[in-house]
Amino acid sequence: MLRYNFILVLFLLVIPGFAQKQKITREEYIQKYYKLAVSEMERSGIPASITLAQGCLEAQNGNSRLALEGNNHFGIKCKTEWKGKKIYHDDDAKGECFRRYAHAEASYIDHSNFLMNSSRYSSLFQLDPRDYVSWAKGLKQAGYATDPTYAERLIKIIEDNRLYVYDQDGEFRLMASVKQEPAKAKMSSSALGKTNASHKIELRNGLQSIVVGEGDTYASVSKDLGMKDWELATYNDIEKGKQLRVNEILYIETKYKKNDRKHLQHIAETGDNMHYISQLYGLRLKPLLKRNRMKATETPAAGQIIYLRNKKPRKE
Repeated sequence: MLRYNFILVLFLLVIPGFAQKQKITREEYIQKYYKLAVSEMERSGIPASITLAQGCLEAQNGNSRLALEGNNHFGIKCKTEWKGKKIYHDDDAKGECFRRYAHAEASYIDHSNFLMNSSRYSSLFQLDPRDYVSWAKGLKQAGYATDPTYAERLIKIIEDNRLYVYDQDGEFRLMASVKQEPAKAKMSSSALGKTNASHKIELRNGLQSIVVGEGDTYASVSKDLGMKDWELATYNDIEKGKQLRVNEILYIETKYKKNDRKHLQHIAETGDNMHYISQLYGLRLKPLLKRNRMKATETPAAGQIIYLRNKKPRKE
């Protein structure tokens, strides 16, 4: 009995400490998601600093239940127009409905779309995209959160962590502000010169892409963009019979063979697969698999290093 009690006490002491270690820090959260925030800044015009600060605050640095179980990093509730999966959580009222996403990328994309598509936030897109102070105050004034100190908390997170540096990252493009018409960008192959597509053409990783909307199919997207079926499948490494998901990214031109020198590696997370990683960075799937000495049927383990530019060493 004495031995049993000792083991029980040890278990109770160790398990809480282990669970605590599983939480990621604010710095880790920022390093993990800054690339998504910058990519969405280039697509939407929303400062990366604002997006990251909101993620830090709303998702508790990625440790909240909504973030862990629903990949919801911005506390966006279902609303009447939401047709996707749901997760229920106590907030202003008990058991409120929140949007559930397949992965964090979908949450970041939907956050941008949520702000861009609501007239409530339209005035924000008239602000200087590097003026994070005005953006933070504008979000509070528009009613994004009920917390009276919401703007001040965002600003403090930005300044304490120097998130404003991400607003200067790369070539800034206002690709999808609220009042902007669908981009009349140069398109590739049979889509060249197509200017009346209903999908907004946006740059992601420097490549032309679209975001999948409600009711989209491969056939309808191909028809809308004036592309052939094989083009969309080839550009996105699509498996035959695979269905589209809302907020998924589709490239409409050939992806890169290897990544730039700024981002040489990706640390795989639970649930990551090689197709998702290839889409995240705009890389062709077959060269990515070959570079990492992997087969198409293999899935990376959590914590595994995925090489985006150089070939994986034979022995790590």
